[in-house]
Amino acid sequence: MTRRFAALSLSILLATAATAASADDTACGTLEGADAGSGAFSLNEGEAVDLVSAGKRVRGMLHVYRDDAVFRIYWQPDGSPENYVLANAGTDSVRLIATPPRGSPVLEGPGMMPKQQVLSCPSL
Repeated sequence: MTRRFAALSLSILLATAATAASADDTACGTLEGADAGSGAFSLNEGEAVDLVSAGKRVRGMLHVYRDDAVFRIYWQPDGSPENYVLANAGTDSVRLIATPPRGSPVLEGPGMMPKQQVLSCPSL
């Protein structure tokens, strides 16, 4: 685990009500960055990140907010007013939960994130 990923897992709060993934949770999609090799993405305002689910690729971007030392990362599909917080659901997995942003917008977040398995996919 790189220092960036370790710092990310310790310092970022992806959601206030995150739930741990259970053994029977199945991914319905992935969040992937533009890096075709790894799918990793930077946690920066406006970063292009796609939701790939059921053979469909939905383009979107990240929004980064901060409350003191707590970062919240939101994904917004292109052309949609809805924001989905990335709620930590375990190692390399998140749930996308529709919620208004909290905190103050910032341009740069706390580093990088590997491609994420999505355990709750919105209907898009």
